[in-house]
Amino acid sequence: MKPATFDYVRADSLGEALDVLAVDGGDARIIAGGQSLMAMLNMRLAKPKVLIDIMRLEELGRIETKAGSVTIGAGVRQAALLAWPQLAAALPLVSLALPWTGHAQTRSRGTVCGSIAHADPSAELPLMLMALQGEVHLRSRKKRRRVAAKDFFTGMMVTEKADDELIEAVSFPAGTSACAFHEVSRRHGDFAIVACAAVATTTGVRLTVGGVADVPTARDWPRLGTSALDDALNAFAYDLDARDDVHATARYRRDLVRTIGRNLVREVLR
Repeated sequence: MKPATFDYVRADSLGEALDVLAVDGGDARIIAGGQSLMAMLNMRLAKPKVLIDIMRLEELGRIETKAGSVTIGAGVRQAALLAWPQLAAALPLVSLALPWTGHAQTRSRGTVCGSIAHADPSAELPLMLMALQGEVHLRSRKKRRRVAAKDFFTGMMVTEKADDELIEAVSFPAGTSACAFHEVSRRHGDFAIVACAAVATTTGVRLTVGGVADVPTARDWPRLGTSALDDALNAFAYDLDARDDVHATARYRRDLVRTIGRNLVREVLR
């Protein structure tokens, strides 16, 4: 299939992009890498009247480290973040997960913020943002605001972003806490059947699961003994409300949450 008819605006400034959003709102869509949006346009799952291209805006193409956080602009491609020399030291969990995000070809075009905006519950970058308790920087013509990851993802491919807002950047707390990541997918680079990330906290561990519920879901625990951890994982697996689909059964997903979760928690807390 081919996309429905739309107007195309190649923004020469962020102000121009925000002006178009202010006028057209829900009838406009932002395009950066386009790796998710183009497929939706071709299948006519998305039918915007206006497409706003922001990839030529230099101010959105920066990775900045300050005040204990890493801020990644809306124009930063996934491949650029993966090649960033400070990635492993500043964001070790992201450095573990990013090679699992799509394939080399899609990472060379797709953007970090685009994946966050798309909000697929099986995608790795929303999972990372949730696991690290990052923030989404939203901007409209009238204001700027920051939304915590736990509040940003509100449903499957649904977010807190208003129609007249764009994601200007996302920020992750920088640090070297013990962390671990693992996912199961049909092929490397496919969306995860189940993906898990574990991060050591001051009181224990945070386990975040993607690919099961409608949004990436995190659970914080203190240090638990073997039987207590198994009970906690079992309860977590059922709370995620896994369902059968063409990729896996609900039971298989719950088993993966228990098995991967146990291994990652042990790895982080050893």
